[in-house]
Amino acid sequence: MRLGIVYHMPFWRDADGMLREVEGSFARYVDSLAPYFDEIVLCVPVLTAPGGEGTVIRSGNVTLAPLINFDGPVHFYPRLPLLVPRLFRFARRVDLLHCRVPTPAAIFAFLFGSLLGRPAFLLNVGDLAALRDSVPYRGIKRWLWRAYTAFEERNMQWMADRSLAFANGGALARKHSRRDRAVIETRTTTISLADLATRPDTCAGGRIRLVTVSRIDPRKGLTVLPDAVSQLQERGFDVMLDIIGPAVGAPGEAEHRAIVARAAALGVADRVKLPGAVPLEQLLPLYRTYDLFVLPTLPGEGIPRVLLEAMTSGVPIVTTRVAGIPSLVTHEVNGLLVDDPTPAAIAAALARLLSDAGLRQRLIANGYETARENTLEAQAARMMGEVSNRLHVRLRQPMTAPAG
Repeated sequence: MRLGIVYHMPFWRDADGMLREVEGSFARYVDSLAPYFDEIVLCVPVLTAPGGEGTVIRSGNVTLAPLINFDGPVHFYPRLPLLVPRLFRFARRVDLLHCRVPTPAAIFAFLFGSLLGRPAFLLNVGDLAALRDSVPYRGIKRWLWRAYTAFEERNMQWMADRSLAFANGGALARKHSRRDRAVIETRTTTISLADLATRPDTCAGGRIRLVTVSRIDPRKGLTVLPDAVSQLQERGFDVMLDIIGPAVGAPGEAEHRAIVARAAALGVADRVKLPGAVPLEQLLPLYRTYDLFVLPTLPGEGIPRVLLEAMTSGVPIVTTRVAGIPSLVTHEVNGLLVDDPTPAAIAAALARLLSDAGLRQRLIANGYETARENTLEAQAARMMGEVSNRLHVRLRQPMTAPAG
């Protein structure tokens, strides 16, 4: 059985011929599905030069159906005449199609797969409609973005109505479900049981290390963080914050500058650092050097995979009660949720964790249990069980029983 996956995450081949993915979470997802198939064919943008260190695809049965590299819809659609033949050849090459959305290439691969009679399943990992108000475009750019969002949302619903569909978190699953066709809730994850830490508590040292792991763009709400750090300092807490992640496009660069400027204006520039992106294989052990995790994200998320990464590493979480996050994080059980991510609300939640060792320890212990239930292996087993039963396809069995 040959599985074809279409998505927009760029790949490249290194000097040793190994496939590498820029961010890392998608590479781990692909590796989790590889034991169930004879071959996985990735229809993804391919870089002509290395995109940093990246994350290696470890499975030997993963190949490429390369697309010309594109950075979002603004670069995809002008190249559509060159991309369409590649998408058709990809659909013809595979036995089972998997579209991870939103991505502009998915609707074309899905249409070709349907014409060729290929069974398909969908995984929706983001809510474009919920992002509309947080994207800082103006004038014609804002109109074009809203038009594209509406177009892509219709495409995703159309595909969900005609395939086996999964969605990241309860909010997305409910949004795309219909009376006669339920979307199956899942959770984006990058973790294995081997990644699980054992420490029972944090905040043992004098200086407290806070961490945010996120792409830097206006949709993540990161500009409140310098103010939250300043308020914690005023309360007498000696805190440092690292915001780990790349700036995404021109809006992300502007957001990066705004965070740096705000930290300087508040006198906490030495306490707020933006070290940039860190490859996933280095990032997972790095979590264990931090005391608390904070993500003041805005609507538009499914379930950020970084929340499970923090839980796996024994880092108590403060995040926002938006989108699919409450499907994973239960307030005062395995994290703290804030309804409105203002600086005061974020600082108050962090101060509560800093002051209450019992609460921290309870969140850490319950976070470990949540992580055990949501490993890559466990998620892949659940998804592939649904794929096999509902699409009536014969899959290979993994070499070992799924963990978790």
